[in-house]
Amino acid sequence: MHIEVITEDSSGKALLEHLLPKLIGGNGEPHTWQITDCRCVGHIPRGMKDGDPAKRTLLNKLPGMLRAHAKTASIDAVVVVLDADDRDCATFLAELRAVAASRGADAKTLFRLAIEETEAWYFGDPEALQAAYPRAKKAVLKRYEQDAVCGTWEMLADALHPGGLAAVRKPGGRRPGDLKHEWANRIGPLMNPDINRSPSFGKLRDGLRRLIAAAADTPAPAMQPGQTPAG
Repeated sequence: MHIEVITEDSSGKALLEHLLPKLIGGNGEPHTWQITDCRCVGHIPRGMKDGDPAKRTLLNKLPGMLRAHAKTASIDAVVVVLDADDRDCATFLAELRAVAASRGADAKTLFRLAIEETEAWYFGDPEALQAAYPRAKKAVLKRYEQDAVCGTWEMLADALHPGGLAAVRKPGGRRPGDLKHEWANRIGPLMNPDINRSPSFGKLRDGLRRLIAAAADTPAPAMQPGQTPAG
């Protein structure tokens, strides 16, 4: 089975590069995947038309990407991972599924939302988080309510970064994107998907595993006369 994964930014791609082998096995063992990251989330083009090629945001590119993937026989599934931010999840998912349906890709596309942001998934594995950052501020971690809309990455910065969010926001402070990459590459390798407390991460984990299970249950096509098993 081959899965195309689309994320809204490069730090999300970095995190999934660590997590996918834990979720569905190593790349090519036997399933394969490719992760494509975009500049940010953006907006669905009006009328769900193919977006402006000059814009690299995920939602702008989504109609065209799904149309292309739907026509590619070698792609068995498309998984689109986005931050919900402060959107109503049911409404947002309905909009996304409408885009997939308009491009004939609804049968092979799975949408998964991080609530509120991908950083919620780090909070969902406090053991990995504290192993990666032994000096994390426990008082801040305890204030977090799992998958709450609360300024998730900002709270994580307060817990993990020296000087907290205030230090990030000072002139010359660490760029948020750089911090998010650091978190992906320090916490991601330590995460255990099976014990993650984030409901939105659980939906990603379970959805991917259902895709793999369904592929395993699909019978191989019958060989044509004269065809060998290798052919």
